[in-house]
Amino acid sequence: MKYTTYTRYLPELADTLNLQALLDQLADFLLQSGFAGGAYSHPFWGEFGEDESDRSLDALRQAILQALMDSGQLTPEMLKLLRGESTGDATRDADLERQLSELLDKIVQKLIDEGYLNVTEAPKVPSGQQPLFGPGGMAKEAAQQVQFNLTEKGIDFLGYRTLKHLLGSIGKSSFGAHETEHLATGVEAEAVSKPYEYGDTLNLDVNATLTNALQREGLGVPINLEYDDLMVHQAEYRSSSATVLMLDCSHSMILYGEDRFTPAKKVALALTHLIRTQFPGDTLRVVLFHDTAEEIPLAQLARAQVGPYHTNTAEGLKLSRRMLLSQRKDMRQIIMITDGKPSALTLPDGRIYVNSMGLDPQILQATYREVALCRRSGILINTFMLARDRSLVEFVKKVSAICRGKAYFTNTMTLGQFILMDFMRRKTRRVS
Repeated sequence: MKYTTYTRYLPELADTLNLQALLDQLADFLLQSGFAGGAYSHPFWGEFGEDESDRSLDALRQAILQALMDSGQLTPEMLKLLRGESTGDATRDADLERQLSELLDKIVQKLIDEGYLNVTEAPKVPSGQQPLFGPGGMAKEAAQQVQFNLTEKGIDFLGYRTLKHLLGSIGKSSFGAHETEHLATGVEAEAVSKPYEYGDTLNLDVNATLTNALQREGLGVPINLEYDDLMVHQAEYRSSSATVLMLDCSHSMILYGEDRFTPAKKVALALTHLIRTQFPGDTLRVVLFHDTAEEIPLAQLARAQVGPYHTNTAEGLKLSRRMLLSQRKDMRQIIMITDGKPSALTLPDGRIYVNSMGLDPQILQATYREVALCRRSGILINTFMLARDRSLVEFVKKVSAICRGKAYFTNTMTLGQFILMDFMRRKTRRVS
């Protein structure tokens, strides 16, 4: 006779791990900016910038290990081993090292299997003379060679988590489409009925329609309905919005020992998730401005880096204005995140004129001209300044006065809250 023996299921640490909570902890590591081209030396600014961000699987394993330690999810014996202490049993120490290595490998594989990450290079097969494991083994070398990247699912999830944190910090839990003071025909009845006009949503107010017919012909059957009798329900008109997020990626965004670019990227991902889930009729596009300006796909935003660039605000505004004018939306706005004054200008012949001291009259005049063109096109500019120099304050005030937009002097800790509160408030009225 065949027997089956059942034993109690003992889950491993990798099985009990909350993968989404871990991703939330790894957000800063996964979105870290770094400095394009590595360390950089400038005759005026001196040495600045760091090595480019490490995107190897080995770096990912180290980041996961640190996250597990910070959240207290490792056993006391594992923590003791990581501190360089021994349990007193060499066999037990080797077993703990193996468990830690397998745990990290399983977590990385789960992140890949769940679709949050992908890899760009397969590990190489070890040669006969090279050991597979150990400090000089092929396994460690392969982990350093294989590069990981966030997938669209991973980027969207980080945007969702950032949005959740930001909305929680400002006391919001849910919100709907952008309400305005205007009325339109719709499925939900929110105001008095109106006579039907061609193009209206045919959501008939039956009582009002029949009342019109009876008043015209009197009580009797059959009831004759004519076109003028038709009455439809009205609902609040909900507008659509086109937004361009302008991100400054000049050297100063990482120059003074503070990474200001990574929080800006997280805000962009949060806005993307907000628009995709709550305002499906809206659009959000991202423009990086530095010596010049270019649009960057949201899928590539996580890998964007600061570089040894100046700040060509005028070129960023010009590109953003063209992008917004190509979209037929009720509201058009630019959200500009920067920490420096304009210091570059694209000349008519295509050359880049720069003045590292900033506030050059020629550059300022061109920048104010672009701001005025945005206003004439009905485009609002909201500026979020991450620095508070007196000259910067005056520059931002003038930009706000020209375009009748808003200016916020904030920091990396409150940047997301200010942007989201303003973005949601902009939905309550129409831009004319």
